Amino acid sequence: MTISINDKFPIQEIRVLVDGEIKNISSDEYFSGKKVVLVGVPGAFTPTCHLTHLPGYIENIDNFKAKNYSIVFMAVNDPFVVKSWSEASKADGINMIADGNCDLTNELGLTMDGSGFGLGNRCQRFAMIIDDGIIKSIDIEEPGAMDISSAESQLAKI
Repeated sequence: MTISINDKFPIQEIRVLVDGEIKNISSDEYFSGKKVVLVGVPGAFTPTCHLTHLPGYIENIDNFKAKNYSIVFMAVNDPFVVKSWSEASKADGINMIADGNCDLTNELGLTMDGSGFGLGNRCQRFAMIIDDGIIKSIDIEEPGAMDISSAESQLAKI
C-alpha cells in the first residue's frame, strides 16, 4: 500500500459528471475542509458493489450526515457509467467519482488485478476516512470480502 494513516490525500484529478459534461476537479480541492468516507469499489454494477455495498451506505446516509460526514464512492469506470450507477441505485446524497484510467487507485496503491475475470486493473474494495484532506483511517477488504468497509463498520468508527 502506498498511502498510510495521517498522510495527506494524494493530489490527482478527479472526474465527475456535471450537467452531462466531464469535469476535472483536483482532489486537494475536492477533500479540503470536509469530512468524507471514501469508498473504493472494483466497479459500478458489479454484484457485491451494486447489491450490497452501495445499498448499505444509501440506507445509512442520514446517519453519516448527522455526524457531518459525506459519502463518496469511487469506481474504476468512466464518469458516464458511474453516473448511471448512481441514478439506477437512487444514491441521492452520495457523491460518485470515476477513476476510469485507474490513476487515483494506482496513486493510492490500491490496485488489484481483475484480468482473470476480464476486468483489467481495478480498485480494491476499501473505505477510507478523510478529514480535511488527511487520511484518518483505511480499511482494505480481503478479496471477495465486504465487511470492514461496510457502512455499519465505518459508522462505528466515526
